[in-house]
Order: sequence, then C-alpha cells, then structure tokens
Amino acid sequence: MKFITAIIKPFKLDDVREALSEIGVKGVTVTEVKGFGRQKGHTELYRGAEYVVDFLPKIKVEIAINDGLAEQAIDAITKAASTGKIGDGKIFVVGLEQAIRIRTGETGADAL
Repeated sequence: MKFITAIIKPFKLDDVREALSEIGVKGVTVTEVKGFGRQKGHTELYRGAEYVVDFLPKIKVEIAINDGLAEQAIDAITKAASTGKIGDGKIFVVGLEQAIRIRTGETGADAL
C-alpha cells in the first residue's frame, strides 16, 4: 500500500478528483493549506499599500491506495494538475504500513 500526498493549485482540484475517479480511486482527503516553494509568494496592493504574501493558498490531496494503482494515480494527478507554470505543486509517495477501517475492523488493503 502507498500513501500519496499531492500539493496542487486550488482551481485544479476538480480536474484531479475526476481523473482519480476515472481510474477507480474510491476516496480522497482534501485540505486547504498554505505554503511556498520556488514561487516565493508575491506582492499585492491593498488600500494603496503594497504588501508581500509569503504563503500562497494550495490544496493538499491525500490518498491511501493499493500498490497496483499507485503509478496510475500518480500519472492521473500529474496530468490533471499540470498547467506548465511555476507553482503547479508536488507529489509525495510513502509506504503505508497498515490501514484499519474503524467501523468493521478490516485491515490492510481490505480497509482501503
């Protein structure tokens, strides 16, 4: 099993969700987050005063998935989230040791 975390631009969330649904991903967790990478924020004008926005709004998508679907999920996220511009985001993949469904007590891949 793998745990995939993707940091994407907010307006790409629906595209990513649809792409994951098409390959059979049954559930995702989505969190609104803020951060910066190479973009390093930007300046904005508010009531005539200029200020720096260091942390940009992003979306964190988390998926627990079977090993067999992991590469497909990574490809789906990459294609759906890409704009070709700086700030498209990152995908992190780590091994998932155990998963347990609280309601039924199922473990491992059955719990996903």
